[in-house]
Amino acid sequence: MTSSLELLTIGRVGVDVYPQQTGVGLEDVTSFAKFLGGSPANVAVAAAQLGHRTGLWSKTGNDPFGRFVKRALEGFGVDAGLVGTYDALPTPVTFCEIFPPDDFPLYFYRKPSAPDLQISADELDPEKDLLSAVRDAEILWFTVTGLSEEPSREAHLAALEARGRDKLTIIDLDYRPMFWNDPADATRAIAEVLPYCSVAVGNREECQVAIGETDPQAAAKALLAAGVTTAVVKQGPAGVLGVRGDESVVVPPTPVDVVNGLGAGDAFGGSLVHGLLEGWSLERTLRFANAAGAYVAGQLACADAMPSSEVVQAVVDHGRVEKGNA
Repeated sequence: MTSSLELLTIGRVGVDVYPQQTGVGLEDVTSFAKFLGGSPANVAVAAAQLGHRTGLWSKTGNDPFGRFVKRALEGFGVDAGLVGTYDALPTPVTFCEIFPPDDFPLYFYRKPSAPDLQISADELDPEKDLLSAVRDAEILWFTVTGLSEEPSREAHLAALEARGRDKLTIIDLDYRPMFWNDPADATRAIAEVLPYCSVAVGNREECQVAIGETDPQAAAKALLAAGVTTAVVKQGPAGVLGVRGDESVVVPPTPVDVVNGLGAGDAFGGSLVHGLLEGWSLERTLRFANAAGAYVAGQLACADAMPSSEVVQAVVDHGRVEKGNA
C-alpha cells in the first residue's frame, strides 16, 4: 500500500485524553476518554474517511499506548506500516480542557522528547519502502513541529530533497511555542523548507512566525514569493483566504455550535487534500474544508469525528452544521 499512497503525512502522533466534563479545569474533571491524536495522524485519518489511500511516517513508544495508536490508525484506514517503535521514550499523551466556544488549553506530555521526533534520515534507505512512499505519494503533508528537533528536522529535509520540487507537498504552519526555544528558530527552519512546498496553510499568527506578516493578503503574497504555489490563510471569523496564481478567494466560516475546536484544523486539512486530489477549484475546496472543520468542531473527538464526504457535502448544502448532525 505504501507504494501507491495518495497522501503521506509525517510527524506527530500520540494519544489525546479529553475530559468528559466541559467548562471545568482538569483538577475538577472526574472522567476522561482516550482518542488517537497528533495533527499529521488526524489529517491522514480525515483524508482516509474521504476515501483516499493514506499513510503516516512516525514513531511511537514501545508501550500499550503505542499499540493503541497503530491499531487505531489501521482501524481508520490509514496505513501504519511506516510507524516505527522507539524504545527509549513513551508514546506521548496530550490532555485538554474544554471551555466552549473558543478556549481549549492543551497540555503536552512530550518531555524530554517524543518518539515521533526520532524519525531519521537514515530510514530513507533506497532498499526500503519508505523512500518509495515519500517519492511516489501524490501529496506529502508535514507540520512545523517536525522541524523543531533533531533527528526529525534532518529527516524532513532529506524527505523533501528526495521528493524534489515538482511534487505536491503541503506544509502546515502549525507553530506551537512550547516546542521551540525561540520563534526565530522556527522562522529559520520554515524558510529552509518553503522552497520545497507547493501549498502552505496557517492562521495569521502562524504566518507571522513563518513569513513575518499577519495581514492575510500580505502573508499570502509573501508565501508565494517564498516559492509556494498556493497559500491558505485562516482568518478566524473573517473566513479563509486562498491564493493560487491569479486566483484569490475568501470563503466565510461555516456556522456551528462549537463543542471542541481542536480537531477542526485537521479536518480542514484532510478536506483540503481531498479537494486537491479531486482537482476542484480553490473556492470549492475551501468551502468543503470549512464545512469539514465546522462539523468536527461540533463534536468532542478529533480522529473519531472525521466525517465522510457525504456528511461534509450535507453541511455545505445546508450552509451550517445542523445540531442533529454534529
